[in-house]
Amino acid sequence: MEVNEYLDNAKDSMELAVEYLDDTLSHIRAGKASARLLDGIRVDYYGSQAPISNVANISVPDARTIAITPWEKSMFKEIEKAIINSELGITPENNGEVIRLSIPPLTEDRRKQLVKQSKAEAETAKVSVRNARREAIEGLKKEIKKGLSEDIEKDAENDVQKLHDKYMKKIDEIFAAKEKEILTV
Repeated sequence: MEVNEYLDNAKDSMELAVEYLDDTLSHIRAGKASARLLDGIRVDYYGSQAPISNVANISVPDARTIAITPWEKSMFKEIEKAIINSELGITPENNGEVIRLSIPPLTEDRRKQLVKQSKAEAETAKVSVRNARREAIEGLKKEIKKGLSEDIEKDAENDVQKLHDKYMKKIDEIFAAKEKEILTV
């Protein structure tokens, strides 16, 4: 394997860790309404599981409300059931036209709990980035035995370290933004 392949593999792994963190944090409720809160919820749609966004229009009319307008009247009960059974912890209100989800303001304890949860997710992403760095460096060390010069290996190791530092900084920035979002009342 070439030096660049190790760098590319490490970069891809680190990028995936950051994307996963971003996606995971977007599903943590920060007291504000967001259509992404419903991303993981599936409804039974004619025998198959479909995301709510495939069977209804989702809008956010204000900072504390999510409005779901099913395209078919028969989907009201299915969507309500899926939301109630989800981990969202919000009871839907159905007026026959629109299903409304009122996002309650978070208590101080709940905010601290969500920050802790977000921090744990950020830490998991950091571990993934560190693992990608370790794998790349181990691979480069094996290449020395196959004839790679130590100077090239050291330079590549430095490049891997720079990638590592860059992605660690990204993770810290993403977490800081989420922490601010959660703690902002």
